[in-house]
Amino acid sequence: MEPDLILMFLTVALAHFLALLSPGPDFVLVVKSAIKNDRNKAVGVAAGISVANALYIALCLVGVGAILASSVTLMIALKIIGGLFLMFLAFQALRAKREDYVSLSIETDPGESTKASFLREFITGFMSGILNPKNLLFYLSLFTVVLTNDVSLSFKITLGIWMTLVVFFWDTAIIFLLSTNKIRNKFTKLSFYIDKVTGAILGMVGFTIVKSALSK
Repeated sequence: MEPDLILMFLTVALAHFLALLSPGPDFVLVVKSAIKNDRNKAVGVAAGISVANALYIALCLVGVGAILASSVTLMIALKIIGGLFLMFLAFQALRAKREDYVSLSIETDPGESTKASFLREFITGFMSGILNPKNLLFYLSLFTVVLTNDVSLSFKITLGIWMTLVVFFWDTAIIFLLSTNKIRNKFTKLSFYIDKVTGAILGMVGFTIVKSALSK
């Protein structure tokens, strides 16, 4: 693989992973499932979320890619929109107050009976991921960097598969790590600072994308 492609892959992969570190609706859902169900059932949520992400990635690679390839102006416009969206996410993270993270600390009754199954948790995770428009916009903002005629389809597919697997294994890791109240509460205390750091980095990535688009 050429050095430029390696750098592009690492840049997009890093931005994607940093976004996963920032607690959001999917994170809360994963935590809830992890503390209410056994691990085997809770993994269904991770699988559902990753499949929803895979569908959005496919849309960005196939549908949006064909449109972008035919219009340089649209490519530049979408890069600006994508970069601004990343900057908007960064703004939201940086302006959030500490009390906004209280809801991440979820207390449940240990005696609560659960009737969940892997399939039910999968559907719940899928619906959460597919009904969150931020997922589509986020992937669109990232893939505007690589959706060009100079980048091969195999490279785009490889990147898409990588991002899908990262979503699944990250959510699965959360399920295993947050199965106990002790670990979950420690992570909750750090979530405020994690969101600030990742928000700042995403903001810089977004600014770089906008600056690059405007320079053309």
